[in-house]
Amino acid sequence: MTGTDTDVHAEARPVEAIPGPKGLPLLGSMFELQQDSLGAFLRARRDHGDVVRISAGPPGLRTVVHGVFSAEGVQQVLATESANFRKDNPFYEEVRAAFGNGLLTSQDADYLRQRRLVQPLFTKRRVDGYADAIAQEAAAVTARWHGREGVDLIEEMSRLALRTVARILFGADVEAAVEVIHRSFPVINDYALNRAYAPVNLPREWPTPGNRRAMAAIGEVYAVCDRIIAERRAAPDGPVGDDLLTLLAQAGSEEDGSLDATEIRDQVLVFLLAGHETTATSMAFTLHLLARHPEERARAQREADEVLGERAPTAADLERLPYLTRVLKEGMRLYPAAPVVGRRAVADTEIGGYRIRAGSDVVVAPWVTHRNPDLWEDPERFDPERFTPERSAGRHRYAWFPFGGGPRACIGQHFSMLESVLALATLLRACDLEAADDAEVPVGAGITLQAKGPARVRLRPRA
Repeated sequence: MTGTDTDVHAEARPVEAIPGPKGLPLLGSMFELQQDSLGAFLRARRDHGDVVRISAGPPGLRTVVHGVFSAEGVQQVLATESANFRKDNPFYEEVRAAFGNGLLTSQDADYLRQRRLVQPLFTKRRVDGYADAIAQEAAAVTARWHGREGVDLIEEMSRLALRTVARILFGADVEAAVEVIHRSFPVINDYALNRAYAPVNLPREWPTPGNRRAMAAIGEVYAVCDRIIAERRAAPDGPVGDDLLTLLAQAGSEEDGSLDATEIRDQVLVFLLAGHETTATSMAFTLHLLARHPEERARAQREADEVLGERAPTAADLERLPYLTRVLKEGMRLYPAAPVVGRRAVADTEIGGYRIRAGSDVVVAPWVTHRNPDLWEDPERFDPERFTPERSAGRHRYAWFPFGGGPRACIGQHFSMLESVLALATLLRACDLEAADDAEVPVGAGITLQAKGPARVRLRPRA
């Protein structure tokens, strides 16, 4: 069983047993984690501190997780001691089985080779070249909104982000992929998540209704990706174009060779997952926050008006929109797209005065650390000014980590910031958004942050 009690004979100093919620006598915190894991982690930090031990499940099938919530502890797990915390837990095993062994899930030599091959595709100069596609897709949304009285931002931003990343990945083949991915990804996500947190799983090959439904969705996504990849590779002069798929097919070096068709598909699936759902989450919740805070919305609109006028945004405008960038960062603080990040320790480690044993499952949680009152004054309040240079100075690097950190930090963070800021500027310049109600959108932790209801806003065109 992972996550045994703390070793009280640590060499550095005496280490007490790791505190945590007791839960129910036989099931621990199982129901609490199933119903509201984000709330459970918040309460655990509030009641027990920055390193906690949470057990869930019946004896013999019990899972033990160690939550690490301080900025210093997060830095240890993701950066300074990252080699000791691997993606070997059930969550990543299920994501790997569903979406392949791309950058999100690969490890060791596979990961280093993939990173070296893919990194040149995500330089600032290369990513800035996608600004026109971002602007065009955002403008298409404003055109679709014309004449509508209201929309659900969760659905709308999911479509916008998917179309944008699919266009940048597939170029002219975007239409062939979008509907398949939009239909199939939710089925695959739910399947992987349910298996990751189930105490016992049936083999994927068994023809249960859930397995058959998931395998059909996975097969449909794989088929459309494989077809487009095969057509590119079969072109008489080789892959031609400036979309990411073509660049992946062309990527290679003497040291690392090139990516074969399966490896290209694995990277495409990771880009679709990470570049679609995370950015959609950031944009949807940021817009909903602005819809509930009219003064901040008006200030962001004034900035967009002054910088853009009537023209389409460009990559250079990212630096000219500092207030909107702060708004986005605050939205990502309150609603981080990856709210919980899991690892497994491979050696005994001391964090915050407690011994974490080898083999223990460990989670760091932006959802919790971003709300830590020791790091953020009045943490539940929406305040974009937290991210001014003056107020950011001296703040711990891992007080805010929506893109992770260390050697496995998100390779696409500049793309995500560019897409989000330019799209938000385009939408806010065209429309006033008012929240249909003042309630927060209920959320839960999936592979990414999952809205459990709509984020409805009323629309009013701006002059």
